[in-house]
Amino acid sequence: MLVLYRGLAVLIPALHLAFILWVIFGALITGRRRWAAALHGLSMAYGIFIELAPVACPLTRLENWARARAGERPFAGDFIRHQLLRVIYPDVSLHLLAAGAAAVLALNAWIYWRRFAAGARARP
Repeated sequence: MLVLYRGLAVLIPALHLAFILWVIFGALITGRRRWAAALHGLSMAYGIFIELAPVACPLTRLENWARARAGERPFAGDFIRHQLLRVIYPDVSLHLLAAGAAAVLALNAWIYWRRFAAGARARP
């Protein structure tokens, strides 16, 4: 079972990073699929809420649980994993996090606006 928990402790930060990248860059890959854009919008709202609210992310809790079961401490492991964790859990002020969230939201909103406004103009 120890191997399973160690595997989870490695896999969960990778999933966490994938979700963060989806939130930041999702508008670039959704295309004109409205269902994907809606999913991305919900993911953005959830990601921004979790980042700014005084609530622990469920993935963080799951990762800490797996680490404890594997007998590891937070940020233990090789360099790449340590750096990955520093990206996921930046040590910055709430104001800087809020500004980053606003920038991500504005960038994605602009991409969606250009994409869907151009599509609306192209229709007869």
